[in-house]
Amino acid sequence: MSLILTFLGKGGTGRTTIAIAAAKKLSSLGQRVLLVGQDPGPAFGLLLGVATSPDPQEIGANLKVVQLHSTLLLERAWEEVKNLEAQYLRSPTLKNVFGQELGILPGMDTALALNAIREYDKSGHYDVIIYDGSGDQATLRMLGMPEVLSWYIRRFRKVVEDSDVWKSLSPFVQPVTSAVLNVSWTGESFAKEPTQQANTILEQGTAAIADPNRVAAYLVTSGDTAALATAKYLWGSSQQVGLTVGGVLLNQIPATEPLAAEFAPLGISALPKLSSGDEWEPLIDALPDFKQATQVPRPITIDTSTRQVQLFLPSFDKKQVKLTQYGPEVTIEAGDQRRNIVLPPQLRGQSVKGAKFQNNYLTISF
Repeated sequence: MSLILTFLGKGGTGRTTIAIAAAKKLSSLGQRVLLVGQDPGPAFGLLLGVATSPDPQEIGANLKVVQLHSTLLLERAWEEVKNLEAQYLRSPTLKNVFGQELGILPGMDTALALNAIREYDKSGHYDVIIYDGSGDQATLRMLGMPEVLSWYIRRFRKVVEDSDVWKSLSPFVQPVTSAVLNVSWTGESFAKEPTQQANTILEQGTAAIADPNRVAAYLVTSGDTAALATAKYLWGSSQQVGLTVGGVLLNQIPATEPLAAEFAPLGISALPKLSSGDEWEPLIDALPDFKQATQVPRPITIDTSTRQVQLFLPSFDKKQVKLTQYGPEVTIEAGDQRRNIVLPPQLRGQSVKGAKFQNNYLTISF
C-alpha cells in the first residue's frame, strides 16, 4: 500500500512546483515514488524538464511520472465495464459501444483520476503516490467520492428493497435472472449481488482516506489575502470528506507567529523561491517530514463510552455548520460539503440529544 499525498490551495501558489519537489525529496530517500499530474497541458512537463506520458515513465532513481489523459482512461475503464457486463449477461448489450467513441462529461475527469490512483496503489509498485490535481473543491470531492457513492448505494438499495413495487416483483426475480443472467439470485440478494464488488472497493477507499498513514494533504499558500483565506477554507472542507491535513506550506513568505496562530495546531513550513529549474535543493530541504500528518487532529472521533461524536471543523464558525438527522445517520453541512456519518451499532438509531460547536470542534451527544 502507498502513501498518497496531495496539495491544496489557490491557483498560482506553487502547488505543482511543491509536488515535484516532494517527489524528488522522497525518491532521494529511497522511496519508490509516482508523481501523477492531472492537467494534460504542457506546464507540468515544462516544470519537470521532461516529456511526459499517459503511462508511468522513469525520470530518475526511484521516481516515475505519469500525466493523466481522461480520454485514454475512459477508454480503458469502458473495456472493464464491458467485461463486467459479460460476466452477468448471457447476451451483453454494450459490446457494440466502443470506448474510443465516448466523450468526457463534466465530473468524469476526477472519477477517472481516482480510479487510476487506486489502480497504481493496488499494483504495489510504489511507496508514495503524489497527486498534483486542481487542489480545490474538485480534489476534495474526488477524495470524498468513495464515501458518497457508498452512501448512495446503501440508501437507495434500501429504498428499493422496502418499496411495494419491489415486493410485488421479487417472486419473479429468480426465474428471470436464471433465464437471462449467468447467476442465480434470490429476491433478497438481487439488489446486493451486483453491487458487492463495488461496495468492497468503496469501503476500502473510504478507509484509506480516513487513515493519515495512507492519504494526507498539505495546504499551500502565499502571502496573498485570497490565498490565505482559500487555504483556511480548504482546511475545514477537507475534514468533511475525512481527509487529514498534515500541515501548511508557506510559499515565499516567512513563518510568523500570527500565521502560526491562524493555522494552529498545524505545523507551518516556510519555503524559498525556486530560483531556476536546476536548483531544487533549497526547496527540497525546506519541505517538512510528511509523516507528521499522523500527529494532527483527526477529522472525526467516535467515543461509544461517552456516546459522543466529535468533528474537527477548523475555519468554520457556528453559523456555517448545520446538523440534521434522518433515519440511522447524522448529516453535517459545513461550507459547500455535506457528510453523512455512519454511526456504530451502539449509537445507531439513537436520537441526537445535544450538540455544541466550540474551539473548532462540533461535539454531538446521543
